[in-house]
Amino acid sequence: MNKETKLTGTIIAAHGRHYLADVNGDKFQCVTRGKKTNVAVGDVVHLKQTSNDQAVIEEIAERQTLLYRSDQYKSKLLAANISRLFIVIATEPGFADDLVSRSLVAAEAAGIEAHIILNKTDVTELLPRARERAAVYAALGYPVHEVSAKADPEHALSVLQPLLAGQSSIFIGQSGMGKSSLINLLVPDADIAVREISAALDTGKHTTTFTRLYWLPDGGSIIDSPGFQEFGLYHLSEGMLERAFVEFKPYLGGCKYYNCRHLAEPQCAVLTALAEGKIAKHRHELYGQLLHESAQTLY
Repeated sequence: MNKETKLTGTIIAAHGRHYLADVNGDKFQCVTRGKKTNVAVGDVVHLKQTSNDQAVIEEIAERQTLLYRSDQYKSKLLAANISRLFIVIATEPGFADDLVSRSLVAAEAAGIEAHIILNKTDVTELLPRARERAAVYAALGYPVHEVSAKADPEHALSVLQPLLAGQSSIFIGQSGMGKSSLINLLVPDADIAVREISAALDTGKHTTTFTRLYWLPDGGSIIDSPGFQEFGLYHLSEGMLERAFVEFKPYLGGCKYYNCRHLAEPQCAVLTALAEGKIAKHRHELYGQLLHESAQTLY
């Protein structure tokens, strides 16, 4: 390839303003022009090659989906062009319902199909409680898949491989849920790939602090994101929020006031459903919290 050859590739890792693109199996260290950092793992990008293994990102192709989180001051792109999001929870350590619900809301708002993976099912004494908590999401229509990556890897593969085949997926979750064990199971040589990516991005030992994409043997891809404890959704508007709570949908449009916020308004169909036990109290409380966040000034 000549210098300054035009290429098209997929961003497979990002660390700060440094990116790694895969162009038909060849890896290129990339930077953006200027100070732009609006590139996400999973983005299809048009590149200008500047040396054997380096390139400049000239353009980002149109995205199918974009998953990101935001707080009052900034937003963080998690992944682009995702078709399925898998939230990994476990019997131990305990998982946060707030984080699970926020992730589901983010997926709904972005038009991404969401699934839940309940890992470590071999911890039998804690399994009933974990199942009970996961059932809340199953009742909303989100599939829950039970696996044990370490105790029964064959079963875990038989459950997950068909769900991942041909899809562009992302695994997210808190630290300690066994996400890395699942990735290592699904992606042969994942550890080798991480070392190669770390060397290319010059991140040294910080192998778990960046998002990266792996190609799956049966087609499709999987993105592994660092574990996080918070999932801000300050970027979602009121209209986006009410539609992102799937249990609200049957009642939207049924309120007395067209601009009802479903918090304390009279003759609100959502509040009536809440009072009748058709909407979980903790989910409605989260909706109120997210409304409050969206009212804060972003940036």
